[in-house]
Parts: sequence; C-alpha cells; structure tokens
Amino acid sequence: MHRVCLTLPTHRACAGTIAAVGAEAAYGARQFGAEVHLLVLDSSPGPVLAEHRKAVAALPPSPGVTVHHLDEDEQRAFLREVIGRSGGAPPDRLLELMLPSRLSYGACTNRAFLLAQALGCTSVHRRDSDSRYQHLDGEPVFPLHQELSCLGRRADDVRASATRSKLPPGAGDRRVTMAGGSFVGEMSVDVAEIRDLDPDTYRELIGLSIPEGYPEIWRGHLIDESFRGAGDTTFDGDRTLLAPVSPMRVDMCNIALDHEVYRRVPLPPATDTIGSDYFLIHLLHDAKMPGVQHNRHIVNFHTAERRTDEGFLAYQLRFVKFLLSKAYLNAVYARTAAAGDALLDADGHIRASEVAGFVRDSTGLDRASSAHRLDVLDDAYRRLGDRYKTVADVLVERRSRLLDEAHDDMADFALLMDHWEALTRASAETGPAGVRAVNR
Repeated sequence: MHRVCLTLPTHRACAGTIAAVGAEAAYGARQFGAEVHLLVLDSSPGPVLAEHRKAVAALPPSPGVTVHHLDEDEQRAFLREVIGRSGGAPPDRLLELMLPSRLSYGACTNRAFLLAQALGCTSVHRRDSDSRYQHLDGEPVFPLHQELSCLGRRADDVRASATRSKLPPGAGDRRVTMAGGSFVGEMSVDVAEIRDLDPDTYRELIGLSIPEGYPEIWRGHLIDESFRGAGDTTFDGDRTLLAPVSPMRVDMCNIALDHEVYRRVPLPPATDTIGSDYFLIHLLHDAKMPGVQHNRHIVNFHTAERRTDEGFLAYQLRFVKFLLSKAYLNAVYARTAAAGDALLDADGHIRASEVAGFVRDSTGLDRASSAHRLDVLDDAYRRLGDRYKTVADVLVERRSRLLDEAHDDMADFALLMDHWEALTRASAETGPAGVRAVNR
C-alpha cells in the first residue's frame, strides 16, 4: 500500500472545501487501496480556524484516511524541530522562509512537502480553498483518480493507458513525476475586469509575463491563453496526455508531484506573489520529465474577499509582484530550457545544485528591467482609472521596496535551495510521530 498526502493549504473560510477534499481522500483510499493522509495547513484567523476545526471533526471516518489539521503554531513547532535536526543555519531565517508572516503560495506548499516527508508519503496532491469539483452523473470528478493511476510509475508502463503520448526519445524508463489538470470557471488571476475595461492594456500587462524574444504571433497566443485554464469545457470522460507537461496546461489547485522531485527542489518562498508556486512545473517540463496531463479540471471561483477594496488592492499588488518576479524567473527558465535533460543526473533525478546556481545567478541581473516593468504598470493602472489609480499610487509609494523584494525573493530562494535536501532528510527522520493526527 502506498502512502500519499492530499493537502489543502488555506488562510480563509472554506468549510465546504474541507468536506469535499475529505470525500476525495476517502475515494482514493477506497478505490486505490492507498493510505491517504489528508493534511489541512491552516493560517486562518481565530474564528475561521474554529469553524475549520468543526468541519474537520465532522468528516466521516474512512478506512485508510488519516486527517491532520495544523494551525500555524503547530506548523511552527514542527518546522523548528526539523530545522534544528537538519543543522541548517541560520535557523531563524530558514523558519521565516518556511513560515513567513505574509502570504506565500510557495512556502505553504513547501511546508506540505516537509510534512509529507515526515509522514512517509510518496507524493503530494494539492488542492486550493477557492475551488470545487466538477460532477458527472451526479458524482464528483476527483483528480486523485488520475494522479494515483500514474504517479511514480515508469512512463512506458503508463503509455498503454494514456489517450495520447508525446514522450521525448529515451524518456520511457523515467518515472512519471507529475500529474495535473487545469480549471474551469473564473480566471485563476483576477484580471478579467481589466480585460473587459481595456483589452489593449490587458494585453500589455499580461505581455510582461512572456519572455522577451518570442515571435509576435506566439506572444499573442500565450497572452490569450494565460490564466484561462480549460475555459468552459465540461468533463464528459477521461482523456490523458503522457508528455512533459506545459505549465500553461495545469494549475496548482489540481496538481500532484512525486517525492523524488519535491525532496530535492522546493518552491520559491516569495511573499505576496501569485504564481510563485509554479516553479517545479517549469523545471520538470524543461528537464523533459514524463508527466500526465488530464482533463479532470477543478472548478475555480473567486471568494467574496477579493471583491472588497482591501482584497482588490492586495490581489493587484500580488499580481504586480508576479510580473516583477518574471524578470528573474524567465532568466532562470531560459537556462533550464537550454539545459534540457542535462538537468538530470545518472539516476534521472534533478540536479538541485545546478538549478540553485541558475537561481543565484539571476540575482545579478540589472534591475532596469524591473524598473521598466513598474513604469509600464504605473501607466497602465492610471489609464484604467477608478480604483486602479489607487494601485498606481501605491506602486509609486512602494517603488523601492517592490524592486528590492523582487531581487531579494530570488536570493532567499537560492538560500532555501542550499538547505532544502538537509531539511527533507530531517523531516523524514522526524517521522509521523511529529505530525499530530485528528482521527487517531
């Protein structure tokens, strides 16, 4: 029986999602005989946390499913033990990168990786609090079905059951390291209003995420595809593609990764930056690692908090930080793409030290590109007017800080990578006793 970690990181009310993901965990244990550890990593404020504790307690007992619901104090205690055991220095800095005081999409998933190592899991399967499942014939369509069917198996052994295969030559003996689907429903990034208000400004802003040098026809295609997911398609039966999976075709609310990946390379711990958790998808694609892209898409929706003035400003600033980060990340991706499967060692595993070198080198880039991006963003938000002008005013006020953070986030990522394998080994040594279970 293989042991897997189905994780739901959250910082907001999502009792309904907890119940739904609990049902997916039960499905995985029942249909595949897997030992499923359902891991809810909760950074919600007190009243919401209390609601979540009730939602977790209300999950029906299910054979093969163990539930863990950890608030930030419990996560911090686990991290302190692991960091101390790893011998990593400086420990307070590593703790800050793993559990920052500000929102970090990468850091919350990194915590799931370490906890999965402690639990002895062979894979991590991530869902998000602002998503639901599609249904077919009255039954929920769980991505876990495809993930457990293929993850960790030889690509050649998966080929026969895949709808299509685009494996590179020589990749058949490699393990399937990732399985993912996309989403339907609202755009994954809250920019639909910008597109409706001013399509040209929208294309200008989204274009900042595309690497320079792409032919114009490809740039236009990528802009049109960005943040759209699978559109409005409806699940009517399974279809899979066995191939190195494009980051444009999967979403982090619908992803599973093999432990041979996440025990070697973490995600960027950047704070208040959307998209910071997609790094491993790019890396696996560039290294030509086999993955399975499926069509069990999750339904994405926007929470009411995003519609408030405070929520709107916070989200737009996360979008700005994403566009600033791309000046550095695109430089890294250019090098990983050029390296191809030379990123792999003789055993077919990612050479983490080489990737860390690419990340560290990116911190030497001239900040002029980031400064130009801020100028473009300022102009664009002022053209949009209304509350977007408030965003532009904040960009002027925080200009130096934003430029510093875009650079420092990459330096922090390189630092975390230097210590990551020691942290994952220490997590495995800590073992399941270090992770409190709710239903045992």
